Amino acid sequence: MNLLEMKGIEKSFNTVKVLHGVDFTLRKGTVHALMGENGAGKSTLMKVLAGIHKGDSGAVSIMGKTTDINSPKKAQELGVAMIHQELSPIPEMTVAENIYLGREPKKGLFLNYDTMFKDTEKLLASLKVNINPKSKVGSLKVADQQLVEIAKAISLNAEIIIMDEPTSAITNKEVENLFTIIHDLKKQGKGIIYISHKMDEIFRISDDITVLRDGVYVNTWKASEIDNNTLIKNMVGRELTEIYPKTAVPITGPLLKVDNFTRGNHFKNVSFEVRRGEIFGIAGLVGAGRTELMHALFGLDKPDQGEIIFDGEKTSVRKPKQAIAKGIAYVTEDRKQEGLVLEMGVGANITLASMKQLSSGLFVKEKQEKTVISEQIEALRIKTNGPRQLVKSLSGGNQQKVVLAKWMIKHPKLLILDEPTRGIDVGAKSEIYKLMCDYAAKGNAIIMISSEMQEVMGMADRILVLSNGRVGGELSREEFTQEEIMKMAVSHI
Repeated sequence: MNLLEMKGIEKSFNTVKVLHGVDFTLRKGTVHALMGENGAGKSTLMKVLAGIHKGDSGAVSIMGKTTDINSPKKAQELGVAMIHQELSPIPEMTVAENIYLGREPKKGLFLNYDTMFKDTEKLLASLKVNINPKSKVGSLKVADQQLVEIAKAISLNAEIIIMDEPTSAITNKEVENLFTIIHDLKKQGKGIIYISHKMDEIFRISDDITVLRDGVYVNTWKASEIDNNTLIKNMVGRELTEIYPKTAVPITGPLLKVDNFTRGNHFKNVSFEVRRGEIFGIAGLVGAGRTELMHALFGLDKPDQGEIIFDGEKTSVRKPKQAIAKGIAYVTEDRKQEGLVLEMGVGANITLASMKQLSSGLFVKEKQEKTVISEQIEALRIKTNGPRQLVKSLSGGNQQKVVLAKWMIKHPKLLILDEPTRGIDVGAKSEIYKLMCDYAAKGNAIIMISSEMQEVMGMADRILVLSNGRVGGELSREEFTQEEIMKMAVSHI
């Protein structure tokens, strides 16, 4: 008997059909990978299972019993827990309060905080997670917030655990801990539904693989019976001959020189230069100071010391406005919180940073604005119903393209990309990489932060490796190896 069977699941939002009669089966004690590009319907199908969305038609059976999952509470009662890709903790509450929200232990009429903190401490220890149960979740790094969500799902003692991109913001060490946890859950007979765009993870931990494409069920395989290329072809409906379309372009003189940059405990004595036509990679473990360094360079934070020479001139960048005026743009790692206004349309987001140049006095030059939006949608191949479509309804890859379009209008000389393909499917990744190459070929420069080793090695011309806020080393493309990067990444720890 299968642990879970979903048959003929259909789901529409307004007039847009997202799921077209999808089938999905989960065997007891297995990991079943659910694969597909962004917008394929994976998360929607899982939200139907988790009671967040109500399916329009179809049937769901758990342990052979057909059931109506009409709310998240009902799903939880049936033993279904979901770790969401988009984290939604309550920042002002503690780790323990977030984990036990709605099911807090009580002592008479009052909450029993002692028990809650002790139980949370035991739970985190069992998962080898070193987080204080009394810490406010809002004070934690994104990676630690994700670990709290994983702990919360496991604490429910669910039989079916849905993991939607669970490793998108955690370190390699934490990934290994998660895989150990998954192995233990399998031994207990639990079923894991695993959504990830990281192919190496899928083939490492999955027993079965199902592919959806455009809301349609494609096929299911045993993981041992399908290879990487066949899986990608089924996901995107075409062959991707080259995942990293790196092209050789002329690399000329330095555009940016950073000398002796220091800020508290975040980074110290960091020096590097970025040349025109170059994709300059910055690698390192989570917490190495990569993002903090870019914040200081873009004027979001003030360094304690250091010098910037940009485009041949010594410059001081104290505010993002100054950086933008110089020709520096920054695509942050958290596109939803910092890069987009989710309740606004695609067009409004694209022109968000350029309203001054698209306005005359108090009035917007509507014809020019429409032309600019249309050009960016076409140039970046943004899949949208139109400029007025809410950006929150786009897939992750298309949201990232909107963020890029916002800055492309400004024609920056230096584009900083912080985790540019996090949570994006393999097809969209390839398109983002092509855009990067085209941009660099015009004599511009890119700084790319990435936690994916293959990505930074595949796209960068040089890599600066940070270790605990210090320079661990620098490598030319001919010197790239995973071993050498890791050696540098731990050199100051």
